[in-house]
Amino acid sequence: MKDGFIKVAAATPEIHVADCAFNADNILALCREANEKGVQAVCFPELCLTGYTCSDLFLHNILLDGAKQQLLRIAGETAEMDMLIVVGLPVRVGGTLYNCAAFLHKGNILGMIPKRNIPNYTEFYELRHFTEADDDTEEYLEWDGQEFCIDPNQIFCCTDLPDFAVSAEICEDLWVPNPPSSDLACAGATILFNLSASDEIIGKAAYRRNLVCMQSGRGLCGYIYCDAGQGESSTDLVFAAHNIIAENGTLLAQSPRFATGLTISEIDVTRLTYERRRQNTFREGYVSRVWFDMELRETELTRPIAQTPFVPSDKGDLAARCEEILTLQATGLATRVRHAHAKTAVVGLSGGLDSALALIVTVHAFDLLGRDRRDIIAVTMPCFGTTSRTKNNALTLAAAYGTTCKTIEIGASVTQHFIDIGHDMEDHSVTFENGQARERTQVLMDLANKTGGMVIGTGDLSELALGWATYNGDHMSMYGVNSSIPKTLVRYLTAYEADRAGGETGRVLRDVLATPVSPELLPPKDGEISQKTEELVGPYELHDFFLYYLLRFGMEPKKIFRMAKQAFAGVYDDATIKKWLTTFVRRFFIQQFKRSCLPDGPKVGTVTLSPRGDWRMPSDAVSALWMEQCEQL
Repeated sequence: MKDGFIKVAAATPEIHVADCAFNADNILALCREANEKGVQAVCFPELCLTGYTCSDLFLHNILLDGAKQQLLRIAGETAEMDMLIVVGLPVRVGGTLYNCAAFLHKGNILGMIPKRNIPNYTEFYELRHFTEADDDTEEYLEWDGQEFCIDPNQIFCCTDLPDFAVSAEICEDLWVPNPPSSDLACAGATILFNLSASDEIIGKAAYRRNLVCMQSGRGLCGYIYCDAGQGESSTDLVFAAHNIIAENGTLLAQSPRFATGLTISEIDVTRLTYERRRQNTFREGYVSRVWFDMELRETELTRPIAQTPFVPSDKGDLAARCEEILTLQATGLATRVRHAHAKTAVVGLSGGLDSALALIVTVHAFDLLGRDRRDIIAVTMPCFGTTSRTKNNALTLAAAYGTTCKTIEIGASVTQHFIDIGHDMEDHSVTFENGQARERTQVLMDLANKTGGMVIGTGDLSELALGWATYNGDHMSMYGVNSSIPKTLVRYLTAYEADRAGGETGRVLRDVLATPVSPELLPPKDGEISQKTEELVGPYELHDFFLYYLLRFGMEPKKIFRMAKQAFAGVYDDATIKKWLTTFVRRFFIQQFKRSCLPDGPKVGTVTLSPRGDWRMPSDAVSALWMEQCEQL
């Protein structure tokens, strides 16, 4: 539970129809297994104490009494487990029978949630036995000295971690147009369980999985779907035990169908509550809350944590995602070129990754506009640090795309500038570096003025986060097409274009991908690049990881550090991750002034740093709280 991670499980036991003692034995066995694996909340299927397919036996007191006694037994035998347990059973209240989810903790029945939507179509005929609950349902019961309430509007909350707030709906409740879980999420539940007995037919598994993922996204919640399986009557139906765990639209885990046992993952409840605060259209409602005490303890993480959160994890979707991103970038630029009546687009082409992507986007934009690619002016500006490899790649790429290419040597003008300001040419300090970057920007701006065009920015999101750009140098343009593309994604987009274009274009783009990332502002050594960005500022794959979780979910450094250790296990040791996380936090704060005056650029993902949109921060904000936590890692 530390850092907000709650280990949850969907548990499908083997059952015998109407054999409550047998069913309780298997439920208890899975409870013990879940407890040994550190699970903090476990859910069992709909009516699992009796079996869902008991039919008219549900009307018999002997079965209902058996379910009651076995639930009390389960509560008693799990009293030493600091684990929330959710079990499905039928519960009678006078002449009414409810299909319920019982919440147990440390031997106590905290309460029960009854099913609201009772299906009575095709193979379902539950109205024959059960009564639908509604907002007015509020029944108080006393079982063996324990008092509790049957109420569909209950949330069970942890005293020491209020973000850990749990509720449930039952099977059909999810399949209706307005699931109860939507209101329960709005009322504060971060984890929703669904106790289900969903029979299996062709095509239903994919639909069910999509439904669960979408509901978790709509409710900004964790959603655990627990399905009935082996032992239910097969008179007319087959049950597949398709258990699913999702969080905010993302599938975390699912079971193989037609099996029994535990499906386990972790729900990040603090991430969910942050997301709800961030989306001010998420309106909270009111329900009754039942509190329970659970010890805050470490949660071993098993959920997948991608090293590159900006890049689709499903590589089958990668090509489609790359095409979509390039289209968004190109459409944004095409719209601006059209609106500005720009005669040309001027791109500073260094032979590196970012400028290659900027040229790719510009070519796509001009193709969308039906404009001649020769109106794209690709300018390479060699200076003190330029190598033959990058210069040749820039020239070859510009020619391969059929653009107008210019080579403008800036060494003489930069030298004269240093003479003017009295800077020693042997002093390779920041003045030496930034003087070149600003001269290049001046050349591009003036060339754009001369040709009636606009300068296309090349800087990416990762550089903006780190402030790895020269203020009023490569920091400035007339439209920044890469402003919301992190470096890790720049690589995938460029590789996609290389494969798509093929031929000489593909060849040179692949060589650009193989070239070390460098601003090339210091003289080369033996003709090779001497200034490698990732040796100076740190690996971009780490910085993009830090950036994603700091901005997208407001995570504090200690939590980001913990997740990075798992994601990059065997790649970077703890000391290396700590070093670059500390660097990232320090630079992110002190470099905000550069982000406060950024050029326009298209938003393509959920994380951007535009001061007009997603990120607004004072340039003199103090990083002390974040840095203190970094030092304590």
